Amino acid sequence: MSQTVKTPQLSQIEVVASGLDSPRKLSFGPDEALYVAEAGRGGTGASILSSSGASVFYGATGAITRIQNEVAQRVVTGLPSLALPDGSDAVGVSDIEFDTDGNAYAIVGLASNPANRDEFLQVPDFSQLIAIDNFDGGATWTKLRDFGAYEQTNNPDGQNVDTNLYDLLIEDNTVYVIDAGANDLLSQRAFSGEPTLETVFPTRTTTDPLTGEVVRQAVPTSVAVGPDGALYIGELTGLPFQAKTAQVYRINAEGQPEVYAGGFTNITDIAFDDSGGLYVLEYDADGILNGSDAGALIYVSPDGKMRTTIADDELINPTGLEIGADGDIYISNKGFIAGQGEVLRLSLEKDTTFGCAPLYDSVKHCMMEIAADSDLANVSHPLLGHSFFVQSHLGA
Repeated sequence: MSQTVKTPQLSQIEVVASGLDSPRKLSFGPDEALYVAEAGRGGTGASILSSSGASVFYGATGAITRIQNEVAQRVVTGLPSLALPDGSDAVGVSDIEFDTDGNAYAIVGLASNPANRDEFLQVPDFSQLIAIDNFDGGATWTKLRDFGAYEQTNNPDGQNVDTNLYDLLIEDNTVYVIDAGANDLLSQRAFSGEPTLETVFPTRTTTDPLTGEVVRQAVPTSVAVGPDGALYIGELTGLPFQAKTAQVYRINAEGQPEVYAGGFTNITDIAFDDSGGLYVLEYDADGILNGSDAGALIYVSPDGKMRTTIADDELINPTGLEIGADGDIYISNKGFIAGQGEVLRLSLEKDTTFGCAPLYDSVKHCMMEIAADSDLANVSHPLLGHSFFVQSHLGA
């Protein structure tokens, strides 16, 4: 018999951190604390044009916040940030990850042509992979790889030269970087040598009600390892940000993206649980150009046949998703608002379901009891469910 998996049900939502400046991706560290990348609020320094044509201004206001024992504390400050004059729509540090030795790394976005960084900003930390030197509240890090320079030299997707590093994954001594502006997935082995182009995500032709036929870019925003060991990527999609057109791709053995699941809207993150089910986080569930800012968290069953919305109206432009060891789900909320960003903890109902895992795994997953009359008793095991300018940040 195949294992029975029940759809997760939301028990409660609570705020575990608030007052953040444009929070993005999250990651658990070796100390079991949750670390949050804050893109910042820009400043009053030099300005450049973002990918959308808006003027964004520099300030060293990016940060990394640690949430531990119910206390949120900024443990890295002074990271580079670009934002509109009111501090909104920031671009800056977008993700933090740890390797198996506990070393911390982060990526810094840009959402512009890297030539603008070099000529006008003259702040080389943008569009870089960096190593975090310590978590004492200061501003010390080491630049490791300039992914902006790679885009400027190679421009793999053949579109406008544009870079915005948005998601980071460390797996088997290899760094994987999603560049939302460049529409590609890059890798860096042991932080040495040149980056490797893993794949480019395809454009699609669609109809904009206002302008007619347009070429829509993928704008990938998230990467995760699936239960089969393959890489899976979620996409925001570019203009005109149509609802129900975002897809989750699986990178096949030939390194090409194949559609794993479609029909989503403006994906900003994805994560698999221990049963192989997929959580998909939508930035704006009815499309970025429509009136509501409500996002959604959607669960796709391991067999792909069933979808359930876990949360929706409680999420306002969410940007990051992480699953804790206890099955709680953590989400960066209000992800492009200075001073109003949050981290939410979504607790799921704990439940027990019935079924039996495949025979080769039966000892691990099932506990069988023999009734007094020698009939086989029920087999059970616990479930371990473990504004408009947004396109400028995501490189649309």
